[in-house]
Amino acid sequence: MSGDTLADLAARWQQDAIDLRPDVLSILVGVNDVDALLGGKSDDVDGSAFAAEYRLLLDRTRVALPDVRLVLGEPFYLPTSPDPGLHADWASAVRQRAEIVRELAASFDAVLVPNQAAFDSAVLRAPAEHWIWDGIHPTYAGQRVLADAWIAAITSPAA
Repeated sequence: MSGDTLADLAARWQQDAIDLRPDVLSILVGVNDVDALLGGKSDDVDGSAFAAEYRLLLDRTRVALPDVRLVLGEPFYLPTSPDPGLHADWASAVRQRAEIVRELAASFDAVLVPNQAAFDSAVLRAPAEHWIWDGIHPTYAGQRVLADAWIAAITSPAA
């Protein structure tokens, strides 16, 4: 849902994920947690609460769905937001949460979708604004970058 943080996702997790008993479960979360932090609605500066809550969510999932294939997308950011003064803060906080997602993917034997790397590569072909219009919301072209990264990750021989 729009604007959801990890806490919002966790509150609906039973109904939205576990009760559906999926074979593949893909999660992309973290950017709205950064928005809450930078907007003063969270004090999780180091991402430790995000890491702990995400780990609990994945533990809960593994217990309920031991055979589910987990696919974790790392949060991403490009410096196209309207407030240039926040670019560095956004990039740093998103990088921090992306690292947490990478660590969790390794811990839970999940497929990692390297979204930031996909966008970093995309900006070599066209300006950042072509892919993401406000720093976090992809354009149609940016949505294709995400889709291609997801498909590449789940079809990789290592996946």
